[in-house]
Amino acid sequence: MDVKERTEDVGLGDATKQIAESASAIARLEVELATLELKNKAMNLGIGLGLAVACAFVGLYALGFGLATIAAGLATVLDLWLSLLIVFLLLLAVGAALALVAMDRFKNATPPLPEQAIEEARLTKEALTDAK
Repeated sequence: MDVKERTEDVGLGDATKQIAESASAIARLEVELATLELKNKAMNLGIGLGLAVACAFVGLYALGFGLATIAAGLATVLDLWLSLLIVFLLLLAVGAALALVAMDRFKNATPPLPEQAIEEARLTKEALTDAK
């Protein structure tokens, strides 16, 4: 084997090594992207769940104030009834706002798939197949 053949073999070996290292780095980055994306979706799901629980809690209070409003409305003509009705409507509005924010968070968290990482892996696969 002459010197030229050994140089070409070393060059081919180095190129193969670089390709393997690049593929490994790409795979690590795609796993990192998937992990970050799933963490973000889990965080949105957790926040949405917390807001939904808060919505249920406020809704329970709204129901209590609604019933108290009916009782106060029957007991007195206007003053106490009107104040309880205002509190009831305010609690209902807060509950509705929490429900809307919770629905938005749930929408952002579903489906719990790392969509960006999957798309990036598909593009990488296409680029590698096109390079052959």
